[in-house]
Amino acid sequence: MAPPLITVVLPAYDEQGQLKECLDSLLGQSFREFEIIVVQTPSEHCPERLVEAYELRDARVRVLRTDTETGIGRARMAGAAHARGQYLLFLDADHLLPEDAFEAMDARLAETGEVDVLLFGHAREYRGKRWPGNAAELLAAAGPEVFSPAERPELFGAPPLVWDRLMRSGTIPAFPDGFYEEVSAVHRSLLAATRVAVLDRECVTIRRRHTLHPAGSEGATHFDVFDRYQSTFELLDAQPAEAEPVTSTVRPHLFTRMIRHYLFVFDLPGCLTRAERPQFFQRAAEHYKRFLPNGYRRPEGREGIKFSLLASNSYATFEVAKFSRLAGGRR
Repeated sequence: MAPPLITVVLPAYDEQGQLKECLDSLLGQSFREFEIIVVQTPSEHCPERLVEAYELRDARVRVLRTDTETGIGRARMAGAAHARGQYLLFLDADHLLPEDAFEAMDARLAETGEVDVLLFGHAREYRGKRWPGNAAELLAAAGPEVFSPAERPELFGAPPLVWDRLMRSGTIPAFPDGFYEEVSAVHRSLLAATRVAVLDRECVTIRRRHTLHPAGSEGATHFDVFDRYQSTFELLDAQPAEAEPVTSTVRPHLFTRMIRHYLFVFDLPGCLTRAERPQFFQRAAEHYKRFLPNGYRRPEGREGIKFSLLASNSYATFEVAKFSRLAGGRR
Protein backbone atom coordinates (compact mmCIF):
# COMPACT_ATOMS: atom_id res chain seq x y z
CA MET A 1 0.00 0.00 0.00
CA ALA A 2 1.35 3.42 -0.96
CA PRO A 3 2.05 5.75 1.97
CA PRO A 4 -0.43 8.58 2.56
CA LEU A 5 0.48 12.01 1.28
CA ILE A 6 -0.03 13.72 4.64
CA THR A 7 0.34 12.65 8.25
CA VAL A 8 -1.39 14.93 10.73
CA VAL A 9 0.25 14.83 14.17
CA LEU A 10 -2.32 15.96 16.73
CA PRO A 11 -1.62 16.00 20.49
CA ALA A 12 -4.91 15.24 22.22
CA TYR A 13 -4.62 18.16 24.62
CA ASP A 14 -8.15 19.56 24.74
CA GLU A 15 -8.57 22.07 27.56
CA GLN A 16 -11.20 24.06 25.63
CA GLY A 17 -13.23 21.08 24.37
CA GLN A 18 -12.38 21.68 20.69
CA LEU A 19 -10.76 18.37 19.69
CA LYS A 20 -13.95 16.80 18.33
CA GLU A 21 -14.53 19.64 15.85
CA CYS A 22 -10.89 19.49 14.78
CA LEU A 23 -11.10 15.75 14.08
CA ASP A 24 -14.40 16.17 12.26
CA SER A 25 -12.89 18.81 9.98
CA LEU A 26 -10.01 16.46 9.16
CA LEU A 27 -12.16 13.42 8.48
CA GLY A 28 -14.45 15.54 6.33
CA GLN A 29 -11.67 16.32 3.84
CA SER A 30 -12.50 15.74 0.18
CA PHE A 31 -8.94 14.42 -0.33
CA ARG A 32 -8.57 11.13 1.54
CA GLU A 33 -4.92 10.07 1.27
CA PHE A 34 -3.91 11.06 4.78
CA GLU A 35 -3.58 9.67 8.28
CA ILE A 36 -4.01 11.20 11.71
CA ILE A 37 -1.78 10.29 14.64
CA VAL A 38 -3.43 11.40 17.85
CA VAL A 39 -0.94 11.51 20.72
CA GLN A 40 -2.75 10.58 23.92
CA THR A 41 -1.10 11.39 27.26
CA PRO A 42 -2.38 10.61 30.79
CA SER A 43 -3.68 14.13 31.31
CA GLU A 44 -7.03 15.39 32.52
CA HIS A 45 -7.16 17.48 29.35
CA CYS A 46 -6.75 14.48 27.01
CA PRO A 47 -10.21 12.92 26.51
CA GLU A 48 -9.45 9.21 26.17
CA ARG A 49 -12.99 8.06 25.32
CA LEU A 50 -13.34 10.61 22.54
CA VAL A 51 -10.01 9.60 21.04
CA GLU A 52 -10.86 5.89 21.22
CA ALA A 53 -14.20 6.49 19.50
CA TYR A 54 -12.51 8.14 16.52
CA GLU A 55 -9.89 5.38 16.35
CA LEU A 56 -12.66 2.78 16.07
CA ARG A 57 -14.65 4.89 13.63
CA ASP A 58 -11.98 5.49 10.96
CA ALA A 59 -8.89 3.45 10.08
CA ARG A 60 -7.02 6.64 9.18
CA VAL A 61 -6.95 7.60 12.85
CA ARG A 62 -4.18 6.02 14.90
CA VAL A 63 -3.76 6.70 18.60
CA LEU A 64 -0.29 6.80 20.11
CA ARG A 65 -0.55 6.38 23.87
CA THR A 66 2.24 7.57 26.13
CA ASP A 67 2.74 6.45 29.72
CA THR A 68 3.75 9.80 31.14
CA GLU A 69 2.66 13.41 30.85
CA THR A 70 4.76 15.15 28.22
CA GLY A 71 5.01 18.64 26.84
CA ILE A 72 3.69 19.54 23.43
CA GLY A 73 7.14 19.29 21.85
CA ARG A 74 7.71 15.71 22.96
CA ALA A 75 4.19 14.75 21.92
CA ARG A 76 4.85 16.10 18.43
CA MET A 77 8.15 14.26 18.18
CA ALA A 78 6.54 11.01 19.34
CA GLY A 79 3.86 11.32 16.68
CA ALA A 80 6.37 12.22 13.97
CA ALA A 81 8.39 9.10 14.74
CA HIS A 82 5.39 6.93 13.78
CA ALA A 83 4.34 8.92 10.70
CA ARG A 84 4.00 7.17 7.33
CA GLY A 85 3.09 10.20 5.25
CA GLN A 86 5.27 11.96 2.70
CA TYR A 87 4.58 15.24 4.49
CA LEU A 88 3.77 16.07 8.11
CA LEU A 89 1.28 18.64 9.38
CA PHE A 90 1.40 19.51 13.09
CA LEU A 91 -1.94 20.69 14.45
CA ASP A 92 -3.57 21.40 17.82
CA ALA A 93 -7.12 20.79 19.02
CA ASP A 94 -8.23 24.36 18.30
CA HIS A 95 -7.54 24.14 14.56
CA LEU A 96 -10.14 23.71 11.82
CA LEU A 97 -9.59 23.00 8.12
CA PRO A 98 -11.96 23.72 5.22
CA GLU A 99 -13.03 20.51 3.50
CA ASP A 100 -10.87 21.14 0.42
CA ALA A 101 -7.66 22.07 2.27
CA PHE A 102 -5.82 18.79 1.61
CA GLU A 103 -7.10 18.74 -1.95
CA ALA A 104 -5.57 22.18 -2.51
CA MET A 105 -2.26 21.06 -0.96
CA ASP A 106 -2.18 17.98 -3.19
CA ALA A 107 -2.85 20.09 -6.30
CA ARG A 108 -0.11 22.55 -5.38
CA LEU A 109 2.41 19.75 -4.80
CA ALA A 110 1.49 18.29 -8.19
CA GLU A 111 2.58 21.66 -9.66
CA THR A 112 5.78 22.05 -7.66
CA GLY A 113 7.05 18.50 -7.34
CA GLU A 114 8.64 17.47 -4.05
CA VAL A 115 9.48 20.35 -1.74
CA ASP A 116 10.97 20.51 1.73
CA VAL A 117 8.38 22.98 3.03
CA LEU A 118 4.99 24.01 1.66
CA LEU A 119 3.77 27.21 3.32
CA PHE A 120 0.10 28.19 3.33
CA GLY A 121 -2.12 30.81 4.86
CA HIS A 122 -4.22 30.70 8.00
CA ALA A 123 -6.96 32.71 9.61
CA ARG A 124 -7.86 33.50 13.20
CA GLU A 125 -11.35 33.30 14.62
CA TYR A 126 -12.31 34.63 18.02
CA ARG A 127 -15.64 35.69 19.50
CA GLY A 128 -17.33 35.85 16.14
CA LYS A 129 -14.55 37.82 14.44
CA ARG A 130 -12.21 36.52 11.75
CA TRP A 131 -9.03 37.99 10.30
CA PRO A 132 -6.08 36.74 8.21
CA GLY A 133 -2.78 35.64 9.72
CA ASN A 134 0.14 38.04 9.98
CA ALA A 135 2.06 36.34 7.15
CA ALA A 136 -0.67 36.81 4.53
CA GLU A 137 1.10 39.61 2.65
CA LEU A 138 4.44 37.76 2.66
CA LEU A 139 2.84 34.63 1.22
CA ALA A 140 0.97 36.57 -1.44
CA ALA A 141 4.22 38.22 -2.56
CA ALA A 142 6.16 34.95 -2.77
CA GLY A 143 4.72 34.01 -6.17
CA PRO A 144 4.09 30.61 -7.76
CA GLU A 145 7.70 29.49 -8.26
CA VAL A 146 9.66 27.11 -6.05
CA PHE A 147 12.42 29.00 -4.24
CA SER A 148 15.21 28.62 -1.70
CA PRO A 149 15.31 30.52 1.61
CA ALA A 150 18.08 32.70 0.19
CA GLU A 151 15.69 33.91 -2.49
CA ARG A 152 12.94 34.80 -0.01
CA PRO A 153 14.73 35.75 3.26
CA GLU A 154 11.76 37.93 4.26
CA LEU A 155 9.87 34.75 5.17
CA PHE A 156 12.07 34.54 8.28
CA GLY A 157 10.17 37.61 9.41
CA ALA A 158 6.89 35.68 9.55
CA PRO A 159 5.60 34.34 12.87
CA PRO A 160 7.28 30.94 13.42
CA LEU A 161 4.19 28.72 13.46
CA VAL A 162 4.46 24.99 12.86
CA TRP A 163 0.84 24.52 11.78
CA ASP A 164 0.86 26.76 8.70
CA ARG A 165 3.11 24.48 6.64
CA LEU A 166 3.69 20.95 5.42
CA MET A 167 7.15 19.62 6.24
CA ARG A 168 8.65 16.79 4.22
CA SER A 169 9.06 13.52 6.07
CA GLY A 170 12.63 12.89 7.11
CA THR A 171 13.42 16.58 7.50
CA ILE A 172 11.62 17.23 10.80
CA PRO A 173 13.96 18.90 13.33
CA ALA A 174 13.74 18.14 17.02
CA PHE A 175 11.19 20.03 19.11
CA PRO A 176 12.77 21.06 22.43
CA ASP A 177 11.05 20.83 25.79
CA GLY A 178 9.29 23.84 27.25
CA PHE A 179 7.29 26.65 25.69
CA TYR A 180 7.80 28.12 22.20
CA GLU A 181 9.18 24.79 20.99
CA GLU A 182 8.05 25.50 17.44
CA VAL A 183 10.26 28.60 17.05
CA SER A 184 13.58 26.79 16.67
CA ALA A 185 11.98 23.87 14.79
CA VAL A 186 10.45 26.18 12.18
CA HIS A 187 13.65 28.15 11.69
CA ARG A 188 15.81 25.03 11.48
CA SER A 189 13.56 23.49 8.85
CA LEU A 190 13.68 26.65 6.72
CA LEU A 191 17.45 27.01 6.99
CA ALA A 192 17.90 23.38 5.96
CA ALA A 193 15.44 23.58 3.06
CA THR A 194 16.48 23.82 -0.57
CA ARG A 195 13.00 23.80 -2.13
CA VAL A 196 10.19 25.85 -0.62
CA ALA A 197 6.81 26.70 -2.13
CA VAL A 198 3.71 28.65 -1.15
CA LEU A 199 0.04 27.77 -1.41
CA ASP A 200 -1.52 31.21 -1.31
CA ARG A 201 -4.79 30.44 0.44
CA GLU A 202 -6.02 29.93 3.98
CA CYS A 203 -5.91 26.24 4.88
CA VAL A 204 -6.18 26.39 8.68
CA THR A 205 -8.32 28.41 11.05
CA ILE A 206 -7.14 28.81 14.63
CA ARG A 207 -9.89 29.47 17.15
CA ARG A 208 -8.20 31.79 19.60
CA ARG A 209 -7.08 35.40 19.69
CA HIS A 210 -3.38 34.79 20.17
CA THR A 211 -1.02 31.89 19.62
CA LEU A 212 -0.42 30.43 23.06
CA HIS A 213 0.94 27.05 24.02
CA PRO A 214 -1.48 24.27 24.96
CA ALA A 215 0.97 22.32 27.12
CA GLY A 216 4.54 22.56 28.26
CA SER A 217 6.87 20.09 29.90
CA GLU A 218 7.62 20.39 33.61
CA GLY A 219 9.43 23.62 34.34
CA ALA A 220 8.27 25.34 31.14
CA THR A 221 8.28 29.12 31.33
CA HIS A 222 7.75 32.06 29.00
CA PHE A 223 11.46 32.81 29.41
CA ASP A 224 12.03 29.75 27.19
CA VAL A 225 11.50 32.04 24.21
CA PHE A 226 15.02 33.45 24.72
CA ASP A 227 16.61 30.01 24.38
CA ARG A 228 14.64 29.38 21.18
CA TYR A 229 15.88 32.47 19.34
CA GLN A 230 19.39 32.10 20.72
CA SER A 231 19.43 28.58 19.28
CA THR A 232 18.35 29.91 15.88
CA PHE A 233 21.00 32.62 15.78
CA GLU A 234 23.67 30.15 16.88
CA LEU A 235 22.62 27.90 14.02
CA LEU A 236 22.78 30.85 11.64
CA ASP A 237 26.27 31.73 12.88
CA ALA A 238 27.38 28.12 12.40
CA GLN A 239 26.56 28.14 8.70
CA PRO A 240 29.61 27.51 6.46
CA ALA A 241 31.46 30.48 4.98
CA GLU A 242 29.93 29.95 1.56
CA ALA A 243 26.50 30.51 3.12
CA GLU A 244 27.36 34.06 4.22
CA PRO A 245 25.25 35.74 1.50
CA VAL A 246 22.28 33.80 2.86
CA THR A 247 22.92 34.51 6.53
CA SER A 248 23.47 38.22 5.93
CA THR A 249 20.10 38.59 4.18
CA VAL A 250 18.22 36.37 6.64
CA ARG A 251 19.63 38.01 9.78
CA PRO A 252 17.74 41.35 9.77
CA HIS A 253 14.40 39.65 9.06
CA LEU A 254 15.01 37.11 11.81
CA PHE A 255 16.12 39.84 14.21
CA THR A 256 12.95 41.87 13.59
CA ARG A 257 10.84 38.77 14.16
CA MET A 258 12.70 38.01 17.40
CA ILE A 259 12.17 41.49 18.84
CA ARG A 260 8.53 41.56 17.78
CA HIS A 261 8.02 38.21 19.46
CA TYR A 262 9.69 39.37 22.70
CA LEU A 263 7.54 42.49 22.80
CA PHE A 264 4.45 40.43 22.01
CA VAL A 265 5.08 38.14 25.00
CA PHE A 266 5.91 41.14 27.17
CA ASP A 267 2.66 42.87 26.18
CA LEU A 268 0.29 39.92 26.29
CA PRO A 269 -1.73 39.83 29.52
CA GLY A 270 -1.23 36.73 31.61
CA CYS A 271 2.20 35.76 30.29
CA LEU A 272 4.41 37.47 32.86
CA THR A 273 3.93 38.39 36.50
CA ARG A 274 4.67 41.91 37.65
CA ALA A 275 7.88 40.64 39.27
CA GLU A 276 8.99 38.92 36.04
CA ARG A 277 8.52 41.89 33.75
CA PRO A 278 11.76 43.78 34.52
CA GLN A 279 13.83 40.62 34.16
CA PHE A 280 12.15 39.67 30.88
CA PHE A 281 12.67 43.17 29.48
CA GLN A 282 16.36 43.10 30.46
CA ARG A 283 16.87 39.69 28.81
CA ALA A 284 15.21 40.99 25.66
CA ALA A 285 17.46 44.07 25.69
CA GLU A 286 20.53 41.84 26.06
CA HIS A 287 19.48 39.85 23.00
CA TYR A 288 18.85 43.08 21.11
CA LYS A 289 22.45 44.15 21.70
CA ARG A 290 23.92 40.68 21.16
CA PHE A 291 22.20 39.80 17.88
CA LEU A 292 21.82 43.27 16.32
CA PRO A 293 22.78 43.02 12.62
CA ASN A 294 25.24 45.50 11.15
CA GLY A 295 23.46 48.44 9.56
CA TYR A 296 20.08 47.41 10.98
CA ARG A 297 17.22 49.83 10.47
CA ARG A 298 14.45 49.73 13.05
CA PRO A 299 10.79 49.73 11.98
CA GLU A 300 9.20 53.13 11.59
CA GLY A 301 6.54 54.77 13.70
CA ARG A 302 5.42 53.69 17.13
CA GLU A 303 6.81 50.20 16.74
CA GLY A 304 10.22 51.77 16.09
CA ILE A 305 9.91 53.69 19.36
CA LYS A 306 9.36 50.44 21.21
CA PHE A 307 12.41 48.93 19.51
CA SER A 308 14.46 51.99 20.50
CA LEU A 309 13.45 51.81 24.15
CA LEU A 310 14.27 48.12 24.25
CA ALA A 311 17.64 48.74 22.58
CA SER A 312 18.52 51.21 25.36
CA ASN A 313 17.10 48.89 28.06
CA SER A 314 14.74 51.68 29.16
CA TYR A 315 12.31 49.55 31.14
CA ALA A 316 11.03 52.32 33.42
CA THR A 317 10.31 54.63 30.49
CA PHE A 318 8.63 51.83 28.57
CA GLU A 319 6.32 51.00 31.47
CA VAL A 320 5.52 54.60 32.39
CA ALA A 321 4.70 55.47 28.79
CA LYS A 322 2.36 52.46 28.53
CA PHE A 323 4.00 51.50 25.26
CA SER A 324 2.46 48.04 25.46
CA ARG A 325 -0.61 49.73 23.97
CA LEU A 326 1.28 50.91 20.91
CA ALA A 327 1.66 49.02 17.63
CA GLY A 328 -1.27 46.83 18.55
CA GLY A 329 0.72 44.23 20.45
CA ARG A 330 1.94 42.94 17.07
CA ARG A 331 3.36 39.50 16.78
